[in-house]
Amino acid sequence: MGIYEELIARGLIAQVTDEKEIREMVNNGKATFYIGFDPTADSLHVGHFMALCLMKRLQMAGNKPVVLIGGGTAYIGDPSGRTDMRSMMTADTIQHNCDCFKKQMERFIEFGEDKAIMVNNADWLLGLNYIDMLREVGAHFSVNNMLRARCYEQRMEKGLSFLEFNYMIMQSYDFYHLFNEYGCNMQFGGDDQWSNMLGGTELIRKKLGKDAHAMTITLLLNSEGKKMGKTVGGAVWLDPNKTSPYDFYQYWRNVGDADVLKCIRMLTFLPLEEIDKMDTWEGSQLNTAKEILAFELTKLVHGEEEAVKAQETARAVFSGAGSHENMPTVTLTAEDFIDGKIGLLSVMVKGGMATSNGEARRLVTQGGVSVGDEKAINPSQSYTPDDFTDGLIVKKGKKVIIKFVIE
Repeated sequence: MGIYEELIARGLIAQVTDEKEIREMVNNGKATFYIGFDPTADSLHVGHFMALCLMKRLQMAGNKPVVLIGGGTAYIGDPSGRTDMRSMMTADTIQHNCDCFKKQMERFIEFGEDKAIMVNNADWLLGLNYIDMLREVGAHFSVNNMLRARCYEQRMEKGLSFLEFNYMIMQSYDFYHLFNEYGCNMQFGGDDQWSNMLGGTELIRKKLGKDAHAMTITLLLNSEGKKMGKTVGGAVWLDPNKTSPYDFYQYWRNVGDADVLKCIRMLTFLPLEEIDKMDTWEGSQLNTAKEILAFELTKLVHGEEEAVKAQETARAVFSGAGSHENMPTVTLTAEDFIDGKIGLLSVMVKGGMATSNGEARRLVTQGGVSVGDEKAINPSQSYTPDDFTDGLIVKKGKKVIIKFVIE
């Protein structure tokens, strides 16, 4: 089985423009491909995870990844999948986020001479003369076709800024530039990027002729990845300072029964033959599958040592035995106590277990909160510093467990 067939078997490929050529190039290690990442935060999240795993798989098969950091397009903001306009970021913030992305990506992808390269589209987009850009690139785009694109269509009712309207042209120019400068002959992206990606492919063929080898593949990256990236507590980050290895492990440990095998197939590097045997698993076996998923992905992102710690802690916490030393910890300060006391609701809010006292109160009255080994029944319960001597363990449902300590 070639790598292209493996990507299909893992449920990754949604649609392609030139399947025969793409199959031949990818399977023979002849693809120089790019995937773009707009630096909208200072950490990658699980919505990027599938793209990173894909790049790793293709690099292992001999293909060359080009990681495109959107330091230039970040000044505009991608309207795809959004109902409102992104907040404008400063140049310093964009650069800081780009630096954070590179550090995290080095765990997945091997950079260096004749290996993967990382480029930033700020290097060519920010210096463009706008009139020249309109003449060289804009002339090849039909406004009618652009307005029919899904990434714009869903924004028309609420309003699409002219700034965002330029995003497709900018992204298309990226592919054209990478094709000319680095021999990049293929682009990958999520299914919500299809219109933008087609724009790049068509631009190359119009500028350089129909025989130019520029090909497009879309994956189930963003429809699945963005869904994976949403959880009750917000985004799940790859930065351990934003999402601890334990929380990262727990996120995957608690995926739905219907999604666990799909996630194992798409995201882990376990052999397909081994995964196929899991297709018949049910009941308690699905919990085993979830542990496998959580361990493999935590090991990939944070290393085997952290994965082992997270797994051991999770098992200890949910069995009611063992040490809690590796569980997520929130530190309270003296200022958090009023007249020497702090209420349970305030503790929950400070730990991110609820967004407000009202939400925390509902969780308690509905029986979803435990303190130590006892279910919390009184929303007005308060605690003194002495209650935190060995750490106060608060549980929200089965998924969120935090130890609170005093600084």
